[in-house]
Parts: sequence; C-alpha cells; structure tokens
Amino acid sequence: MPSSTAPIRLVVISGRSGSGKSTALHVMEDLGFTCMDNLPAGMLSGLFEQQDLDVALPTRIAVGVDVRNLAGSLERFPTILDQLRSRGVQCEVIFLDASARTLIRRFSETRRRHPLSSDSVDLKKAISLETRILEPIMEVADRRIDTSNMTLHQLRDLITKQIAPDSAGLTAVLFQSFAFKKGVPEDADFVFDVRCLPNPHWVPELRPLTGNDTGVIEFMESQIEVAAMLADLNGFLARWIPAFLASNRSYLTIAIGCTGGQHRSVYLCNQLSRQFRYLGINIQVQHRELAAG
Repeated sequence: MPSSTAPIRLVVISGRSGSGKSTALHVMEDLGFTCMDNLPAGMLSGLFEQQDLDVALPTRIAVGVDVRNLAGSLERFPTILDQLRSRGVQCEVIFLDASARTLIRRFSETRRRHPLSSDSVDLKKAISLETRILEPIMEVADRRIDTSNMTLHQLRDLITKQIAPDSAGLTAVLFQSFAFKKGVPEDADFVFDVRCLPNPHWVPELRPLTGNDTGVIEFMESQIEVAAMLADLNGFLARWIPAFLASNRSYLTIAIGCTGGQHRSVYLCNQLSRQFRYLGINIQVQHRELAAG
C-alpha cells in the first residue's frame, strides 16, 4: 500500500457517447480529482501497481472509461473492479445515460461523429451497438444518471453535490420534482404521482408562480388532501430511507411528479426535504422543470 494512510478513492465515469461524461470529468477535476479520460479498462489494475512500490498515489482519482476500448476488454471490467476493491481501493462506478432520441438530437446539434458510426453504421445503429458493448459496466454501476432532461448546469450541480470528496461515504438523498408530460426520470429509485391533488394551475393568480412561492405554499397548506398525501409519503419514506442507509446505499433519488412540474411536486419535494434533514444525511432538492426554464 502507499505510504500515505489515506484510502484511495477511484471514481469511474462511463456511459453512452453524448450523455455528459466529459462534463462530469471536468467537474471532478475542479473538485480536486486527478482525472484521466479514455483509459483502457485493462489498464486500471496497472494504474495501482505503484502501491506495491510504496509510491504515494493521488487519493482521489477519476477515470473515464467508454466504448473506445479494445474488443472484449470491457467484459473484464467487473473482475478488474473486484480486484481493485480487494486491494483496498474505494471504487465507485457512475454511468451516465440519456434516451436514444436525446443522444441523436445532441449529435445532430453538435455535428460530432459517434465513435462507432461509419459508412455502414448510421447514428441510430451506433447508439444501439454502444449500449450492448457497455452492458458490463452498466450492470455493476453504483449510480446511473439519466441526463436526458438535464442542462449542463444541472449535471455539474448533481456531480458536485453527490460525488464531491466531502460526500464520500455519506448517503445522498435527492428529492426531485418533475413533469409527467416531459417523462419520468429513469434513474429514480422511488416515483410518486401527485397529480390527484388540487392544482394551483387553475387559480389564475397562482398559475405563473411555483411551489417555491408564498401564494402556492399557502394554497397547498390549506388543502386536506395535500396534508394527507404529505403524511403518507413521510410515513413511507421514514420507514424505508433508513433501510437503504443500512444497506450502504450511496445514492437515493425520490422523484415526485405532477402535470407540469411547477406547483404540487415542487411544494412536496421542498416539504419532504425539510422533514428528513433530521437524519443527518446529505439531503438535496432538484426541481427539474424549473431549472430547465
């Protein structure tokens, strides 16, 4: 082991091309990680061979591993990961992804070439092929992040808050509001539908406001159904969040959706996040549609 007693933390950033891996690695670098992009999976073990020479290594390392690997090398990724962990390296695998439709749009907007596309393989087929090749990494990922509806700012913020050095070993619980009409977050662990609650949208003076505003808050607090829903969600989550903590889960996303992601879901996420701060864990709130503008 290296002369330093500090444990080595390795964060592997992977995912489909166009999902935001480069952005994530840039954030990790800003957070003080030593970063390497496009590292062949087979070289991960060699990266830590200096431990046997008692050479001090960086204690925070982030590595980008993607489809630009030698044929068959990604199939060995789970075994390589187990070997590193057996040597005392704290490993986390973050897999970024987005819907095929979103990836096609991003490639079209940037006019970038997909690494697997060619004269005989169009973009749609390349994305499908990449999905199959990356399955060994996807299956062992500690966290999958769907960036389909994220701005670059949202992704940077999520990486900073949930994978920052000072959050290592601390479960991060994210309460995320969203609009069902724009799709359910694919990386959510729990999804709750609150579209049955009274909707401030139908009150003209509240329509342009959000669940962060006093008028909407007062409206929601005056509704018996809202209080009942909040009590039920609080009871369910109070029972099961500690169970996730006990299982050493690093990330937990609780998504709450309404029609437009502006009033009801925002209000409930804010309320629940305040109620669970007593657990002493890393509680975060993200309002997907509000951030998207």
